Amino acid sequence: MAFKQARRRLIGGVAVAALSLAVSTAGATAALAADKLVFLTSWFAQAEHGGFYQALATGAYEKVGLDVTIKMGGPQVNGMQLLVAGEADAIMGYDIQTLKAVENKLPVVTVAASFQYDLQGLMTHPDIGSLEDLKGRKILIATASRNTFWPWLRAKYGFEDQQAAPYTFNLQPFLVDPKAAVQAYPSSEPFEARQQGKDVKFLLLADAGYPPYGTTIVTTRGMLDQKPDVMRRFVKATMEGWKSYLANPAPANELIKRDNSKMTDERMAFAVDWLRTHKAVNGGDAAAGGIGTMTEARWKQTYDFLVSAGLLNKETDWKRAFTTDFVRDLQVTLD
Repeated sequence: MAFKQARRRLIGGVAVAALSLAVSTAGATAALAADKLVFLTSWFAQAEHGGFYQALATGAYEKVGLDVTIKMGGPQVNGMQLLVAGEADAIMGYDIQTLKAVENKLPVVTVAASFQYDLQGLMTHPDIGSLEDLKGRKILIATASRNTFWPWLRAKYGFEDQQAAPYTFNLQPFLVDPKAAVQAYPSSEPFEARQQGKDVKFLLLADAGYPPYGTTIVTTRGMLDQKPDVMRRFVKATMEGWKSYLANPAPANELIKRDNSKMTDERMAFAVDWLRTHKAVNGGDAAAGGIGTMTEARWKQTYDFLVSAGLLNKETDWKRAFTTDFVRDLQVTLD
């Protein structure tokens, strides 16, 4: 009897050990099977990148079988070049940049838009009521802006090139000149000015019709041909990340601060509040179509603007710059 009991215990122990090994092996295999994806942002980590970091922090990417690495961009980083070279699987893009890349025959394509409009604007002193009031006034802009929103401002409001002055991302020339304006991002220049006790206004270009989307996801046609399901999972998890971030940004903010030590809780709270108030993520077409939504009509507006401004060849196959296949049926909406 004692022998039989010992034998049963031995057999039972072997079975449990075998089951544990099988579970462990399956877990290890699942981990090894996770699809790797490298995503490159367009700038140093900040709240405007929150949806991506939130998906990473909360495990949303992991849950759909992705092993995602987020790398920060910056002023010396050419994201499009790194994407085409295979150093990144997807990048944080911009419609004008992508259309120009397509004009140059680069195999890149936009698959989703985090923001329903570009967050670019102009910061002014309190006496300015609208963009139109800036005609004839000094406007500080970066060199790259001369090929993006500046031609749009010239065409819409009759601004002249002599109004444009160099912006080196130092606010002092604006702060000491009551007649000047400066290009601005909602969580950057306005936040800095108010930290210094200055009363300023922020005029969003999109409110006046500037057409590009903001913080898009751009990948290569090779990626879409070879791993469409990987990109589909990445887009969905990212948009779920944006939904989660607007509800509770704390998990992502910890990762953002880890990557960018200069980012503070106060600045990120300011940015998140702005994104919520102005419905950057869930406004526009996203109100009905869900977060990430893009439309052909909006892309056509950007193409028309670029062609009319002489910034894009009319023969450019602009429809190759985007696809709505990855966002059409997502329907990720805020509760």
